[in-house]
Amino acid sequence: MFALKGISRLIFGSNNQESMIELPQGQLYLVRPFSPKGYSELLFKDASARIRRTAQEFQYQLVVQRVYEEGEAELLAEEEGDDLEADADILAAERDEKTFLLDEALHFRVENREGSERVLCWRDLSGDAGDVFEFVCDGGILPAQVKQFELIAKQCQYERKYRKPHATASKEDLLQFEFDEQPIPPASPIHSPVLTRSIESSEMFFPKAQGKKDAVSDLEVTPRKKSPPTPTKTPTTKGKERNMGTPSAVAHPEAREMLAAEVAELHFFEFQSGAFVLKDESVTATVTEIDNWKYWLQVGSADRDWIGVPVTEDLNPVFNFEFLSFIFNQFHEDGSAYSWLLRFKDQATLERFQEGLMQALWEQLNQIKWSKIKDKERDYVTDAFNDLTMEDADQGEEEEHYEDAEEGSEDEDDDRPRSEHYDSDEDEDDVDYKPKDGETNKQIAVGYKHDRSFVVRGSKIGVFKHTPNNNLEFSTNISKVETADGKLFSPKKVMLHNEDRNLILQKDDDPNKLYRMDLEYGKVVDEWNVHEDIPVVTFAPENKFAQMTHEPTFLGISKNALYRIDPRLSGTKLVDAQLKQYASKNDFSAISTTEKGHIAVASNKGDIRLFDRLGINAKTHIPALGEPIIGLDVSADGRWVLGTCRTYLLLIDAQQKSGKNEGKLGFEKSFAADQKPQPRRLALSPEHVAQFHHETGKAVSFTPAKFNTGEGVEESSIITATGPYIIEWNLKKVLTGKKTPYLIKRYSDDVKADDFKFGTDKNVIVALPHEVNMVSHTRLKRPTRESIAGDFGRRGSRFGTPAKSPSKLSRSAIVEEAF
Repeated sequence: MFALKGISRLIFGSNNQESMIELPQGQLYLVRPFSPKGYSELLFKDASARIRRTAQEFQYQLVVQRVYEEGEAELLAEEEGDDLEADADILAAERDEKTFLLDEALHFRVENREGSERVLCWRDLSGDAGDVFEFVCDGGILPAQVKQFELIAKQCQYERKYRKPHATASKEDLLQFEFDEQPIPPASPIHSPVLTRSIESSEMFFPKAQGKKDAVSDLEVTPRKKSPPTPTKTPTTKGKERNMGTPSAVAHPEAREMLAAEVAELHFFEFQSGAFVLKDESVTATVTEIDNWKYWLQVGSADRDWIGVPVTEDLNPVFNFEFLSFIFNQFHEDGSAYSWLLRFKDQATLERFQEGLMQALWEQLNQIKWSKIKDKERDYVTDAFNDLTMEDADQGEEEEHYEDAEEGSEDEDDDRPRSEHYDSDEDEDDVDYKPKDGETNKQIAVGYKHDRSFVVRGSKIGVFKHTPNNNLEFSTNISKVETADGKLFSPKKVMLHNEDRNLILQKDDDPNKLYRMDLEYGKVVDEWNVHEDIPVVTFAPENKFAQMTHEPTFLGISKNALYRIDPRLSGTKLVDAQLKQYASKNDFSAISTTEKGHIAVASNKGDIRLFDRLGINAKTHIPALGEPIIGLDVSADGRWVLGTCRTYLLLIDAQQKSGKNEGKLGFEKSFAADQKPQPRRLALSPEHVAQFHHETGKAVSFTPAKFNTGEGVEESSIITATGPYIIEWNLKKVLTGKKTPYLIKRYSDDVKADDFKFGTDKNVIVALPHEVNMVSHTRLKRPTRESIAGDFGRRGSRFGTPAKSPSKLSRSAIVEEAF
């Protein structure tokens, strides 16, 4: 009677209540030791257990919720068929969640078994005598977490029984909720070894080694023992043959000043098993200053030095307070990459270490002393590197599930590498992979008003039509991008303008001028001198959707100025009355606008300014984390600001949460002195960074990230790329703190540019060096060992082009050597 979500909602109110503690991974069994119905039933093979408050005072629930693999929920719903629609709420509750009133009648208890297996057990009050529920914790759950869970369960039972806060209870008072009964029966007749979740879910942090797969639970059977140090092997040039052992430590330089020194466990990420394995139970991790603005992270024990690395952004640092851990990357001098995890004994220890490391990283990147910045800015920087959940009004809504691509399709026969030359030759046999101009694709401009995309390749521009079935079709080639006096140039930046009829171009060697190309004629028809003394670093539309209108003006930035450009002016085109110039060197690098024309400007220093209009000071200044911002986008409504740095993305909630300006955006009103925008640092997990590097030999370097966009379309996804991988973040999963909220797709060549098709998040336009294609969202995969490595065994063309195109395009949808 306690197991139905629908009923418990009537008793206790909405299930969207505060979770007090969570064990994020385990399996739920119903065990019937004396029942003819069967000994044991696996209810949820992947589940989380948590304790949450209810709407009634002193009432708490024990909740076990199924955790789905990608696409599993939809598949299960299809299998259940139309019956699910008859009473969707109750059936979904029975299928996905078990809820129990946390009462002493449950006889809730915990047992630690051999092999470090930990089991939560409680009575099935609606079952037969002896029937119990068992939550078998994943091997990565720390003993301290389970102990804390048990303590909170006792405190909740105390509050329910006596209807007063547990703070009034003594240790002796809580002993009455310890139930010494018969040993908890095993969840299966044969007592199983420790079970740890496969790394492919990216939910697992802690030790496991290679083991056999359990066909029922999709888990790995893992021995729990300390792994001996593995000698370093000589790396080879092939990624898959690279060193799988731990690297030798580099001798640490002499320290000037000690910033942090803490004791921790050391774990190493093994590529073969896809898991962090314990290497040393007790090491000392130190952060020291070794020279002017140079810092060093050293990890060692009494027996050996394990790690010695400079503190830079390439560490890809992630602090996870739920697991009391710090995860980071090490790039060795031989070109190999590794991922490490330090696990600390308590939160205070982790906080001290975090303070020292963040001081070192900040000072290295900014060459400013940590003590010189304000406390709120320190908090902002520190929060951005924590593995935290952002607040969002829509968290309670049902998430949109990412789906992996289904294998096979009706078009499969047409998934071949195609070449379409810009010479109007429609010969079916015209497939040629040999580069002829020495150029590569560099930029994409996606049309808003008309279904066209424009791809820049050297001094040529290819024009592609978006077909109704979401393919690309070659339309024409603008073979010469040249000035009025006939000088060819390769555009540094392009922007569609005036209902997609014009293309604004910039030459790399002439930053004070811009050019207008009439796309109907395919020629540059105007040359604009913006200003004699103020160059153009980059430019952006007057508002988010201005390119769909006849709006003639647009915005530009120099290193220290923000201004409007009006081509209708005689002489220079900069509007003096709408110029905001700074005396200091702000080093502006990127600009973006909202639907209302609010403006965001970022810099190479890493900070962001929010303006409600031109010509005035910024309403909000968002502090820098340190890395230069190379790209900037803003959601149409101005709620979300998205900055791109080389190794991470920065997602900022610009909406104010409290005070007199509650609900206002940072573009409209300044944040109060004691408030700050809430940052979210979006980075690949360190283990994925290591695997990417292992496969490609390249460090992470993101292309400018973009939201999906469209008039009346809510932003739901973020697209970017690094090396041969495109990466799509699910915004809802990011905001609700889901682990690994991104999908990937690997290509055989590096991705040069990428953007969503206008009006949808289901299709992405991708430019490779010699190809252009439109890839469906369903072709992206969860980051697993297989998807990161890529399946190129059955592929092969002269340039490594997939023999089966990911986007199921027609003959001219993939364009190789089209120029």
